[in-house]
Amino acid sequence: MPHKSAPRGGGWMRLGGLLRKEFLQIARDPSSIAIAFVLPVVLLLLFGYGVSLDARHVPIAFVADAPGVQTASLLGAMRHSPYLKPEVMADMAGARTALLARRVAGIVHLPGDFGTRLLQRRQAPIQLLVNGVDANQARLVEGYVTGTWQTWLAARTAASGQALQPPVTLVPRIWFNSELRSRNYLVPGLIAVIMTLIGALLTALVMAREWERGTLEALLITPVTVREILLGKLLPYFVLGMGGMALSVAMAVWLFQVPLRGSLWVLFIVSALFLFAALGMGLLISVLTRNQFVAGLVAIITTFLPAFILSGFIFDIGSMPAPLQWLTYLIAARYFVTLLQTLFLAGDIWAVIIPNALALLLMACLFIGLSRRYIHKRLD
Repeated sequence: MPHKSAPRGGGWMRLGGLLRKEFLQIARDPSSIAIAFVLPVVLLLLFGYGVSLDARHVPIAFVADAPGVQTASLLGAMRHSPYLKPEVMADMAGARTALLARRVAGIVHLPGDFGTRLLQRRQAPIQLLVNGVDANQARLVEGYVTGTWQTWLAARTAASGQALQPPVTLVPRIWFNSELRSRNYLVPGLIAVIMTLIGALLTALVMAREWERGTLEALLITPVTVREILLGKLLPYFVLGMGGMALSVAMAVWLFQVPLRGSLWVLFIVSALFLFAALGMGLLISVLTRNQFVAGLVAIITTFLPAFILSGFIFDIGSMPAPLQWLTYLIAARYFVTLLQTLFLAGDIWAVIIPNALALLLMACLFIGLSRRYIHKRLD
């Protein structure tokens, strides 16, 4: 019999049928809905409220060998600080015991001649002991105590009619995050990590599930092309992933009060590029593994963990060893974290947006292209 060509428009009809089938499967499978909408809410609430680089109301021991007006004044300044919570202790022995038991993070010790030296305008040293087990908190406590001390000294000098004239005057001006809220920095990066996990998991389980159920074998013997199979798998989960992205952005802006200074259409474009890269990565994993459990495990190990550790979300890339810094260029989340933090806090900075968006476009083409190469219309 002579070969009959496919009717015009048959490709679009087949693709429409695949999309309808995939959307029906999503509606009947609560796991996909949970991954796209429940997972980002849970992770944002957990990390958004639980992870913070700010140290407030840090307990410290306050020991004055000879309590007086000057020591009381300094104690009052520390109590008014939102970062310190001083606890008055009678002697250094009790303060050291509290420090060793980690009930306090540091000790401020004023020697017996502190008030006398201060009144005589002589040097009046203050001893500060800090628990260095947590190096980051130790640096914060040291900075908070130093800042409180300098503020109190400046106010005391001004009240006495004297002029405090240090050799250098620092006038700080903080751009993009003037409140110094770590949440403004962490939440956009957290969205990138969450979308990495969502995008990879959504498609990592798709093809593997089809192979396990045997439905892909029936699909391969139909006139459907590999390109149509790819589009039929990617587009529904792209819509689902963008819905999860919209939910995450809404929570960031309205729940966590993170400013969004960039354009929404730029945010949509870069999010779409990143989501295609994450979906392509998950699809490639599912094509190679053909097992849901293995696909999910590989997706978490190869996407979520690198995105969490090597994207600059928490750990500064510049402080990493050189080999790890080179490795971060292979992590799509690195570029998306930079884009989100820029769009949320700084705005449309094209010198940052364009190169990072091009990197995401390249990665999306690479992963989807590799998935296309390893999907064959045969059953081996």
